[in-house]
Amino acid sequence: MPSSKTNALLIFIKNPEKGNVKTRLAATLGEGKALNIYRRLLDHTRRTAQPLQADKQVWYSRYVDTNDAWDNELFSKKSQHGNNLGARMQHAFREAFEEGYQHVAIIGSDCGQLSTDHLRQAYEALEGNDVVLGPSEDGGYYLLGMRRFLPVLFKQKAWSTASVLGQTIADCEEHGFRYHVLEQLNDVDTEEDWDQIKDHF
Repeated sequence: MPSSKTNALLIFIKNPEKGNVKTRLAATLGEGKALNIYRRLLDHTRRTAQPLQADKQVWYSRYVDTNDAWDNELFSKKSQHGNNLGARMQHAFREAFEEGYQHVAIIGSDCGQLSTDHLRQAYEALEGNDVVLGPSEDGGYYLLGMRRFLPVLFKQKAWSTASVLGQTIADCEEHGFRYHVLEQLNDVDTEEDWDQIKDHF
């Protein structure tokens, strides 16, 4: 395996299509506005990831778009595979470790508070920990990082519920994985979430 491969950042996104993104936002703001907000969150995620010293991969929900704003020279592009979020993340992590990366982290595309410093802190934490978690206010996480492939972290989770972070920490403690927890941030899922950060966009 190539020894030069150290850090990989996996960015999970949804193809930005009206009616298929931010459905909880769309319920109160309408599909058009929800799509516009999601595009702004995508732009924020791209700008946040771009300066990071890591190989960056964009994983699309439905199809790879080689003509969007994600620069094909800076971001490799792949398709998500799996019948739920855990299976899709497990597939992406397995592939990255099989490619020879030593530290692998995944983020979504709906955390408007995420900064490049948060990403740097995650990779620094992986120097001395098996797992790093970025907790979100809704009980999930905005970032998950590993320095070895740990498929147990994707098993038996109630995805997109408030129990995911707690279940993941419980797995780490049960199996003796050393873990580090980053600053808590807020994902944008509802109009209230958007109201908290929209003045910064």
